[in-house]
Amino acid sequence: MTSILIIGAGRSATACIQYVLEKAAAFNWFVTVADADPKLAEAKVNNHPNGRPAWLDVMKVNDRRDLISRADVVVSLLPAHLHLEVAHDCIKLKKHLITASYVSQEMYRLGDEARDRELIFMGEMGLDPGIDHMSAMRHINSIKAKGGKLTAFRSYTGGLIAPESDNNPWHYKFTWNPRNVVLAGQGTAQYLEDGKFKYIPYNRLFKEHREIEVPGVGKLEAYANRDSLLYRDVYGLSEVPNLLRGTLRGPGFCNAWNALVQIGLTDGSFPILDSASITYHEFMEGYLNPSMVGGSVKDRIAQLLGEEPDSSVMEKLIWLGLFRKKKVGLENATPALILQELLLDKWQLEPEDKDMIVMQHEFEYELDGEKKELKSTLVMKGENSVDTAMSKLVGLPLGIFAKLVMEGKIKSRGVNIPVIPDIYEPVLDELENYGVKFDDVERNI
Repeated sequence: MTSILIIGAGRSATACIQYVLEKAAAFNWFVTVADADPKLAEAKVNNHPNGRPAWLDVMKVNDRRDLISRADVVVSLLPAHLHLEVAHDCIKLKKHLITASYVSQEMYRLGDEARDRELIFMGEMGLDPGIDHMSAMRHINSIKAKGGKLTAFRSYTGGLIAPESDNNPWHYKFTWNPRNVVLAGQGTAQYLEDGKFKYIPYNRLFKEHREIEVPGVGKLEAYANRDSLLYRDVYGLSEVPNLLRGTLRGPGFCNAWNALVQIGLTDGSFPILDSASITYHEFMEGYLNPSMVGGSVKDRIAQLLGEEPDSSVMEKLIWLGLFRKKKVGLENATPALILQELLLDKWQLEPEDKDMIVMQHEFEYELDGEKKELKSTLVMKGENSVDTAMSKLVGLPLGIFAKLVMEGKIKSRGVNIPVIPDIYEPVLDELENYGVKFDDVERNI
């Protein structure tokens, strides 16, 4: 195998492209980086002798298939809903496929065809999902190998802002897809506690957050992911009575985000009429009950939320600009889109800002009559707004796995995720060379 195609040159692609180009020079491979923005692809290739940029509108079938037909391995960094189009082409053209996205049921249905054609289709090979799977499985299998019985597994991940770049009251800036942040948590979260199923509906999710202590970072807030039970059987934890996966945010974030949810600003289901011509002040007033009279819009929103007008929650809403008499300026925009556009301005990374990824696994188990707790923590900061920790931790696993496939070192065929030792061990080992190392602390409880 000699050729790799990377589709997508966006924010999360930087580290993957740099890694693959570096290995291409060593192994005499050729790398094509394709994107709808040819200048972006050109910038990411940066005149590397083993690479070339290419323009690609992924919905133009013939162009897409032409590029895929020339590659041995395809790395798709497209939005998740577009992977399936690429996957069907890879089946037809007999090409290996790697993505960082959650594997859909439709993708899993291609498993038999992929196996029949001796193809590797690897999904969830990024950060979360990805590094979370691999690092958790390494510990789970290690605990079981020495005779331990797991009684709890909790896993938390957050894309945050590093303390030295934290200069707003939300303690947060965008390092990932803004739309996903705005719509996060919608639905009902479910997890296991003391052997019982627990459910948290969206309207309570951020209010019912929990606090965790991260060594070297301090206290962070965690809210439950939508389905913590998704990997219970895959991880071999079908008998574990406590199982939770959550998302991390900075102190004070969850209560303030809960306020946005309670007002209705994260709703993406309907357009606001005349949204371009109304002001944010008028937009917020529209959420007030007509019986609520007297006082400013800000004061009445505080009353609606059960907050004092000068509370830390209201401070965050005011800082966003929700009460300004400035026009929204977006035609037929949903509340969620209005909020997203406002946040894009307020939560944008400045050029020298550093992001920070925090991942922490908590394992509780019994061994030789003793109860033990193991906390395994990863903290990594980015270099600036381009070379982010998010890009590194999403892109490096993709690049490393692509290299392993190109070298013929991966034997598993069909549609998989990285929970197999033959897959996660070499990837985790090489990630350590790039500073991706977990700190483990174990104690009796």
